[in-house]
Amino acid sequence: MNTALINWSRLQFAVTAAYHWLFVPLTLGLALIIAVMETIYYRNKQTLWKSMTKFWMKLFAINFAVGIATGLILEFEFGTNWSNYSWLVGDIFGAPLAIEGIVAFFMEATFFAVMFFGWEKVSPGFHLASTWFTGIGAALSAYWILVANGWMQNPVGTVFNPDTVRNEMVSFGTVATNPVAVNKFFHSVFSGWMTGGVFTIGVSAWYLLKKKKIPFAKSSMAVGSLVGIAGAVAVILSGDRSGVDIARYQPMKLAAVEGLDNGGRNASFSIVPGVSVPSMLSILATHDPNGYVPGINDIILGYTDNDGGYVLPVQAKMWRGRKALAALNYYRNSNDSVPENKALFKRVVESNSAYMGYGRLSKPADVVPNVPFVYWSFRTMVYLGCFILLVLILVQFFLYKDKIMKNRWLLRLAIISIPLVYICGQAGWIVSEVGRQPWAIQDLLTVGAATSSLSVAAVKTTFFIFLIVFALFLVIEIGIMLKAIQKGPDPYFPDEINSTHQNYRRE
Repeated sequence: MNTALINWSRLQFAVTAAYHWLFVPLTLGLALIIAVMETIYYRNKQTLWKSMTKFWMKLFAINFAVGIATGLILEFEFGTNWSNYSWLVGDIFGAPLAIEGIVAFFMEATFFAVMFFGWEKVSPGFHLASTWFTGIGAALSAYWILVANGWMQNPVGTVFNPDTVRNEMVSFGTVATNPVAVNKFFHSVFSGWMTGGVFTIGVSAWYLLKKKKIPFAKSSMAVGSLVGIAGAVAVILSGDRSGVDIARYQPMKLAAVEGLDNGGRNASFSIVPGVSVPSMLSILATHDPNGYVPGINDIILGYTDNDGGYVLPVQAKMWRGRKALAALNYYRNSNDSVPENKALFKRVVESNSAYMGYGRLSKPADVVPNVPFVYWSFRTMVYLGCFILLVLILVQFFLYKDKIMKNRWLLRLAIISIPLVYICGQAGWIVSEVGRQPWAIQDLLTVGAATSSLSVAAVKTTFFIFLIVFALFLVIEIGIMLKAIQKGPDPYFPDEINSTHQNYRRE
């Protein structure tokens, strides 16, 4: 096993994925915000709301364009850096990605063209529908991508075929409705709403601090804060479901999140090292304060779960995995003239295929991820999320009281919240992906066995090329965004606005 190759391949994929995730949540959030704004414009015909819609649509388009480029690179890396992974599960993993590209993305791109360029070319109703369908298309794209990712976390609806040496899909419906994937979808979309809301109130706060475009900024901030609050609350609710899913399908990840060496009932949740809430971890994991939560040592040594089933020690899983790999080798190389032997080897493979990934581990401790990294990433996500929700609520409160401009400290916090919400989202993905190491596919395929046969030098070279290109993309995108923000929205008519937006009068 080439450790350097594995680490460089992981680093390249991690940087690409993290960079791509800078654009996805803002796309999901702004798509809803501009749809809401255009709906209001469609109903009241006020120029302000059209100006608002077109301005935020322009920022959406900039973000959307750069996000496409990074997403394509991310998908190509499965074939270049992770060819063994692609060979083993390409039929399964490729299906949702194909649906995303052929159906969801084309739907999104088609309606995006009408939305962005069709203001004076189609009817107002059709344009409004196109705006909503652009957001729906973006959500559907996210769904199918997260179906693929969710299957890596919880591989369902498939079997291993010894004849093709591949995992093959036996139930597309099971894969498409994987509970881990469904919850990941909602959690990601809701976090996008929160990100879009924070971005909107942050940019609007800049206008208010400069005392520019005040009716525009206040109205944008009102929509952004409401969408952001709805997203943040929904993230909390879907996060609760995630805790149950992780406890059921990835108990080692949950143990790493808590830094829990030895589990038990009435398990406490650590606020910070040394400060815990009694029984909270059991509640989060099982919705029962008396629920059993296994720790790292319990998972390694074997334990009895809440349903009374015995979970094998890692060493026993390793033994069964090696037995499956050995039987697979004999099956593929045995003499066809002795069908009894081939049938025997095939049965051994099929009865132990669920543990095949463990057969590639060197020692039981290999199943333990980087616990400090996962522990602190989780808390970064949670604490920043709570802070951001508080900022969104305060913004909405002072808008309602018509005192937002008198609280300049809050306007500054709104601007600061823009980078913080991105850190929050990145921390969540670190928990999701680093927390399941060493698995490329949970229990079935290790990261080490998934890599391509490339030279370390080749992966290093492409890593630094991507890093430079991504950095340039980011600088260019931020520069274009800042210029668009400084220019501001298209002109609107203050007399018309003031007559219908008295709650947002200039202070």
